[in-house]
Amino acid sequence: MLLVLALVSMGDRGDPLGAREATRPSPSPSASADAEPSPEPSPTGPRSVERKPVKFSVAAAPGDTARMVKLLRAATARHEGRSAAFVLTFGHAREPGDGQAYAGEVNSALRKARPEMFTDATTRDFWNGGASGTADLEIYFYTG
Repeated sequence: MLLVLALVSMGDRGDPLGAREATRPSPSPSASADAEPSPEPSPTGPRSVERKPVKFSVAAAPGDTARMVKLLRAATARHEGRSAAFVLTFGHAREPGDGQAYAGEVNSALRKARPEMFTDATTRDFWNGGASGTADLEIYFYTG
C-alpha cells in the first residue's frame, strides 16, 4: 500500500515544463513587422505521468497466455501510440503467492500484446482475494 501511495504521489506532481512556460514573460513587439518569429524551443526535462490510470480487468485461465494477449490487445487498442510509465496488476486468487504469480503472467503478456507500449514500463504484481483467473490492471501513461 505504501508503494501505491508513493507512486500516486509522484504522479500528482504538475508538469515542470508547463509551469516554466506559464512564468515566462511574453515576447515584446519587435521593431520589424516582417521579421519571422523564432521557432519554439523543444521541451527538455522529465516527462510527467498522468494522474488518472486506465483501469480494466482481464479474465483468462492461468497459463493461457494466448487468451491474455488477445484480451490485453483489445483492452489497450484505444491507447495505441502511447507509452506506459507503470502498471499495477492485481491477480485474483485465494492465496497471495498464487495471485502475485498470476499478475506476473498478465504483466508478461502485456509486453507480448503491445511491446511498443510496455517495453520500458515498470510493472508490479499484487494479490487480490477471490477466484483465480482474473486480474485488475491500472495503467499509468506518460503525458503527451
